[in-house]
Amino acid sequence: MQIRSYFLLVAFTLGFVTIIHAQPKSYDIKNGFGIGGGLTIFDIQTDNFETKAGNGWMVQASATADLPHKWYNISYNIQLAQNKLELMARENVTDQMDVPVAYDVFTAQLGLVMHIKLIGSLLTLDAGPQLQYNGNLELSSQNQETFVLNGYNTLQAGEIKGLSKFNVNGMVGATAGFGPIKLKAQYMYGLLNTLDALNDQNLSEQPASDFEGNMSMLAFTVLFTF
Repeated sequence: MQIRSYFLLVAFTLGFVTIIHAQPKSYDIKNGFGIGGGLTIFDIQTDNFETKAGNGWMVQASATADLPHKWYNISYNIQLAQNKLELMARENVTDQMDVPVAYDVFTAQLGLVMHIKLIGSLLTLDAGPQLQYNGNLELSSQNQETFVLNGYNTLQAGEIKGLSKFNVNGMVGATAGFGPIKLKAQYMYGLLNTLDALNDQNLSEQPASDFEGNMSMLAFTVLFTF
């Protein structure tokens, strides 16, 4: 008898919750897909090196859930970028002329984005977390491999290769557009130490304190949605 009463109570509770949460009106959730690409401006904010942001390119794909009855939409994004970064250096330790040493940096981001509707779906404010993968710093010109980085006496440009492979980013931006074409602007900031991997390398010269730096990236892209 007690067991029977328990099941009746459970059934009544489930029925009550279902009635309370039932939607008075049904809505069609529209799922969309987008592909596109654009330009990036990449930098590492650090006190260990004298850096200069470089221009690169990005391709991206997104899957969006359009929620017409909500004040926001949700999307999942993957972005692949080939970035540029410059570190200032000298041709040798006695040279007084600064020379930019260019590096190529591959990055991949996987993100969950909330699109806050400012003017419906025509203009949204975007924000969300990203998981980022970093490739190595690759010298654009091997002729600069022995250049001495500014702030050091022996540390050469060719020694700086490894970046921390994974990072967590915070992203803010905006999306504007009508119909299938969307214009996007994003700012991404690495919350973890991008240069931490250098602390585990046997470099010719270490700084007085650990290597520390945070990734900073601007992206301007065009997205074609379906």
